[in-house]
Amino acid sequence: MGEVTVRFVGGPAHDLVRALPAEPDGSPPAHWVLRHPDGTAAAGPGGPDHLYEREHPVGGDTWTMRFVHTYPVGMTE
Repeated sequence: MGEVTVRFVGGPAHDLVRALPAEPDGSPPAHWVLRHPDGTAAAGPGGPDHLYEREHPVGGDTWTMRFVHTYPVGMTE
């Protein structure tokens, strides 16, 4: 399995660019949960999780992932 470059749009990770695992067709996952987009883990376990969903390719091998919702205590709580 390869990787695909995505740019997160909206929410706390706006304009963050990151490589995600690619699906068999070369697209990123349909949904991605992102924790601590600024690179800090200060909130620790149970911190906020941010749900993004695949949007569309923007050229080359880059896709956008659109912000959907923040789960204030994390999705596992």
